[in-house]
Amino acid sequence: MTDHPATPDTEPIARLEAYLAEFIDQRPFPTNLTDAIRYAVLGPGKRLRPLLCIQSCRAVGGDEEQAFPPAAAIEMVHCFSLIHDDLPAMDDDDLRRGRPTLHVKAGEAMAILAGDALNSLAFELLAQRTNGCRLSEELAVATNDMIAGQVYDTIPDFDESVEPIERLRTIHRNKTGALIRCACRMGAIAGGADDDQLDAVTAYADAIGLMFQVVDDLLDVTQTTEQLGKTTGKDAEQGKLTFPGLIGVDASRRQVETLLRQAHEALDRLQIPVTQTASTPETSETSDGLRRLADYMAVRLR
Repeated sequence: MTDHPATPDTEPIARLEAYLAEFIDQRPFPTNLTDAIRYAVLGPGKRLRPLLCIQSCRAVGGDEEQAFPPAAAIEMVHCFSLIHDDLPAMDDDDLRRGRPTLHVKAGEAMAILAGDALNSLAFELLAQRTNGCRLSEELAVATNDMIAGQVYDTIPDFDESVEPIERLRTIHRNKTGALIRCACRMGAIAGGADDDQLDAVTAYADAIGLMFQVVDDLLDVTQTTEQLGKTTGKDAEQGKLTFPGLIGVDASRRQVETLLRQAHEALDRLQIPVTQTASTPETSETSDGLRRLADYMAVRLR
C-alpha cells in the first residue's frame, strides 16, 4: 500500500474474502459447483462494490461489521453478472481478471449454473439478517436494473427519438451504476443512516457509478489487453456506444473530473458529529474512505 492520495483503504478485503469463502463452503453444493463459484468469486478482483458498501457504512457512523453481509451479497451478484456477461451468447469473452472466463474454465453449462447459484446465494445470505427484507429489496431492484442495462446494451430497443448520449447514459445508469448505487445504499442502511445521510450517499453513488463507466470506456481505448486483464477494443468492434466514441477522449476525461467533483460535493454533507461529552461535540470526518475510493476510481488503470 502506498501513500498515493488515490489509494483506497483495502484493509477490509481480506476479511471480506474470508467471509465469502466461509459462506460458500458451508453451503452443501456439488463439489464441482462449489469449485466454479469459488473460481468466479475468490479470484483476483478490485472488490470495489463491497468496499463501497463497507465504507458507506463507516461514512454514516455505523459499525462496519454490519456491512459485511450486504458487501458479500453485492459481490456475489456482481460476479454472477460477470459470468453471464462473458458467455458466448452475450459478450463472448475468454479473459476476465487476467484469467480464463468461467465458461472457458469449467464449461458453458457450469458457468450458467454457477451464475444462477450466486444470484440466489446473495439473497439467501441477506435473508438471515435482521434488516434482510429492506436490504433484499435494494439488491433485487438493482439486480433487475442491471439486467435491464444489459438488454439496453446488447439488445437495444430505444425509441428513435432518444439521442445517442442519452441512450448511453441509460445503459450505464443501469448496467454499471445500479449495483454501485445499491452497494453504497446498502452499506448506509446497514450503518443506520437517516434520510439525509442516505440521500447524500445516493448522490455520491450516482456520480461515481457513471464516472466508473466513463473511465472504463477510456481504458478500453487507451490500455492493452495485458494491462487490463480483459479483452480491449471489443466495444468499437461491435459498434457499441461509448463516451470516447460519442464525445471524444478529452471530453470524456473532463466528464470524469466533473463527476468526481460531484461525488466530493455529496460527501461534504456527510460529516458525522461525534460527541465526546454531553456539552462538547466534535466533528469527525468519517467519509475519507469513500473519498479515497472515488479518487482511485477516477485514475485507475485497470
